[in-house]
Amino acid sequence: MVFKRLLGAMGAGGPSVDTVLDGGAVAPGGILSGQVHLQGGSADVEIEHIGLELIARVEAEHEDGESEGAVVFERFTVGGGFRLAEQERHSVPFSVYLPWETPVSELYGQPLGIVLGVRTELAVAGARDKGDLDPLAVRPLPVQEAVLEALGQLGFGFRSADLEHGHIGGTGQQLPFYQEIELTPAPQYAHVVNEIELTFLATPAGMEIVLEADKRGGLFESGQDALTRFAVSHHDVGARDWNGEVDGWIRQLVEHRASHGSHATYGHADPYAAGSGYGHHSAHESGHESGYGSGYGSGYGSGYEGHRSGPGLGTAVAAGAAGLAVGVVGGLVAAEVVDEVGDFFEGDDEGGEED
Repeated sequence: MVFKRLLGAMGAGGPSVDTVLDGGAVAPGGILSGQVHLQGGSADVEIEHIGLELIARVEAEHEDGESEGAVVFERFTVGGGFRLAEQERHSVPFSVYLPWETPVSELYGQPLGIVLGVRTELAVAGARDKGDLDPLAVRPLPVQEAVLEALGQLGFGFRSADLEHGHIGGTGQQLPFYQEIELTPAPQYAHVVNEIELTFLATPAGMEIVLEADKRGGLFESGQDALTRFAVSHHDVGARDWNGEVDGWIRQLVEHRASHGSHATYGHADPYAAGSGYGHHSAHESGHESGYGSGYGSGYGSGYEGHRSGPGLGTAVAAGAAGLAVGVVGGLVAAEVVDEVGDFFEGDDEGGEED
């Protein structure tokens, strides 16, 4: 999909920009490539800066309830420092690496309801203009695909996916939000859990996998949440019995008696050694930290661009307990997802931003 816009900050007759992403979904940590096509306006201009921003629609909880907004989670400079003549056409190719924690937006080509985009910024004579956005499609890494495939084969079903603003304590999380994939329980676990929530936190070396169970209560007791995490390497995907291993994770999770909200320290063992895993639990820390802390680096951008949420897009994407990997959504839902991507980002541009 190509978005084209006359840059408003430059006034009438200013340059216009088309950003075209190369086809196909990109994996976390992979290369996103494309071209920024510029068309000169009615006068020569100096192009000082061409930037790209990665943007995600994120949910946040606060005292007044929940809201949704756009979060910039990475920025790149892909060009600049040249003169664009009147009516001149000029193209700037780019290749940039996605952050390893970039959320997965599709599985086997079917959208999960996660809204991601790439926005182009052009700076001319001190004026900056943020253009329209291209939707960004992100496919799972082999480890993520293997875990999701195993869950489907074990009988778990896809319920929804969303992005939550905040930090999962005790993990190596880098972005100011994390992805939650909500699953319906497999039949053999339906009597003990209402729902399983899955989060992937990828690094160049491997993957932290965080599992949370919404456990059913008994006759005289209320239910509680249990949370645990495991770690695997990228390099031994084909050497594992994923069905057996993931089932073992779920069994450990549902037997875990620690309630959600307590804190734990995970120690210093190699998290990516073959077969290593963590049986500890931690808290989801959803406080709003200005700038998300220096540890995230300047690349992860600025504040939460909030506006009140409507119906959640993720809740429209559902699959039965027959499996996660195949037939996650039908064509009608996929079309609705694409439409809402455009609607969301158009509304975001009108609403302004926080830096």
